[in-house]
Amino acid sequence: MKQPHFLLSGMLPGLLLWLCTFPPILPWGFFGHRLINKMAVFTLPPEMIKGFKPHLDYLSEHAVDPDKRRYATHFEAVRHYIDLDHWGANPFDSLPRDWTQALVLHAHYEIYTQKGDTLEVFVAPGATPDSDSIRLELMANGSVLHNCLIPTEVYRAFVIEHVRNAYYEEKRLIPCAEWRKLPGAEAFLPDCESGIALEPFSVHGMLPYYLPQIQYQLTEAFRLRQLSRILRLSAEIGHYIADAHVPLHTTKNYNGQLSGQTGIHAFWESRLPELYAIDQYNFFVGKATYITDIQDFYWDIVQQSHLLVDSVLRLEKQLSTVYPSDAQSCFEERLGLIVRTPCTDYAQAYHKALNGMVERRMRAAIQAIGSAWLTAWVDAGQPDLSILKNKSDAAQQNDTVAVLNQNKLPALRVRPHEE
Repeated sequence: MKQPHFLLSGMLPGLLLWLCTFPPILPWGFFGHRLINKMAVFTLPPEMIKGFKPHLDYLSEHAVDPDKRRYATHFEAVRHYIDLDHWGANPFDSLPRDWTQALVLHAHYEIYTQKGDTLEVFVAPGATPDSDSIRLELMANGSVLHNCLIPTEVYRAFVIEHVRNAYYEEKRLIPCAEWRKLPGAEAFLPDCESGIALEPFSVHGMLPYYLPQIQYQLTEAFRLRQLSRILRLSAEIGHYIADAHVPLHTTKNYNGQLSGQTGIHAFWESRLPELYAIDQYNFFVGKATYITDIQDFYWDIVQQSHLLVDSVLRLEKQLSTVYPSDAQSCFEERLGLIVRTPCTDYAQAYHKALNGMVERRMRAAIQAIGSAWLTAWVDAGQPDLSILKNKSDAAQQNDTVAVLNQNKLPALRVRPHEE
């Protein structure tokens, strides 16, 4: 292991022992997430470490709870990724960073008429969050029937009430009376019987939109001294932040399925850390720092990850033309099972070509998670965390089981978990 940049008095021997004995057979989804969360604790100031250190095992083990929930609720999977390339070649110029603004531009609606027809309402192309007004278009069979111009702030309030605040409802019903409150909509919807809000936006991922939400929840848990929520949300926000540092969590070609590289997600995210993280990576990343702008902080992480997508795919594609196919995939025995995995020599060549990318992203994730925890604690008034010492692991487990049992709704059509 590389020489650490700093030492934490009294903690280093136990930490090194843990690193050496951690079973190196689990993917980033388990091994990586657990390792990253655990190392993030050592970025915290002493006032926080005294509360978090007794719960190292909990924060590590429950780092994977969001993955366990992916199929328990149809709102979960979209929190782990964002397909930025779905939104064009320059998504950072056109995609709003604010969740409400994104819904203002991309939500649309179905209107059911008294005659039994179904009409659709869309925001007209060209609208921006800075526009003074938003033009809505009433459409049938692809043709515009009517349109009306609504002040942006009025329409924004409508979206907040009927789309954003109703996000977790299975059907977002909007009575016709609510539609007719919008300026110009009375003539716009003369035959309305009922309507619903549709939200096709989040199916393409909402990772950077969800992170500020869970950051707020963690801050509130600190402020209210809710012990179980502090630990549960700390573990879970660590998972999402780590996901944001993985380049393939930011593209619709998330597993190389669009470029003839199926399986590259697990290769980059699982196989390489499994082979090199314990022996070669330096996880002493320095101190957590206060985040001044939560929204920009998380979007900047996603942007940095997305800029690496081309290298992740291109370098492996180049290697695949040099190595014969039987030198790329090998079979290994794990836990009594024979599994197919990238060959060690091929993985070594890919790891060398990436020139430290995986280590840098893991280190950045560790520092970002510590900073998120620190920021939530500071924003909550820096409560005394010695109270966390009294929370038993059994109580934490019960809290997690309760969360897993909530909102077991029908599955949403989203991309599958990367294997």
